[in-house]
Amino acid sequence: MNPPAVSPPPNNSRTTLTAHDVPRTFGEAELTTPALREVSLQLERGQFTLLMGPSGSGKSTLLAVLSGLLKPTKGRVLALGRDLWQLSEKEREEFRRQNCGFIFQGYNLFPMLTARQQVEIVLRWGEGESARPAQRRASELLDLLGLKSKGHLYPEQLSGGEKQRVAVGRALVKQPAFCFADEPTSALDWAHGQQIVELLHTAAHENGATVLVVSHDARLTPFADRVLRLEDGRLTV
Repeated sequence: MNPPAVSPPPNNSRTTLTAHDVPRTFGEAELTTPALREVSLQLERGQFTLLMGPSGSGKSTLLAVLSGLLKPTKGRVLALGRDLWQLSEKEREEFRRQNCGFIFQGYNLFPMLTARQQVEIVLRWGEGESARPAQRRASELLDLLGLKSKGHLYPEQLSGGEKQRVAVGRALVKQPAFCFADEPTSALDWAHGQQIVELLHTAAHENGATVLVVSHDARLTPFADRVLRLEDGRLTV
């Protein structure tokens, strides 16, 4: 199944995130390197958007800019009606804590927390949930991810695929308004990879999340509502 270059723009009444003419460059003066070139797009609630493109095309940079992790060189990013880059650093951090779930290529797990605690901490810190309900929800999600017997293990005791599934559980457990995933299936065999993609699809279609997934894996395209392509820092038609 070949993905379309760029899908039609979403229905504005459901739009949750808009980028206006957003570039991102690295370096200074004559050593400046453009990573993004005046990107504009809209994402909407309840939609699974897949961002594809060759290595070095700027996919991870765009995801970081849209999610409030990396400041664009100029332009605007509006999320739930708020201009992310007009917020203070503290306000932006609070916005991410309340509204965003992240799945990173490098897992970003806390080395001193068990698999279950990695998920629990999101509920305890992010939602103020008490200990017992947080433990129950974390255990239920780990069971769903095939990690029922791994909840007591630390990251160094888990395989790469198991770490990735814990990272997915941590991102989805609070049912965020936005889920940003950078190559979420890269460390997984396809059986587990498909399970993760189905969870992301459910997060969009049943929980109303805005899901943006960066991936090289064309097997994800049948699950996507919308497929975008980025080449040399530009969304292509």
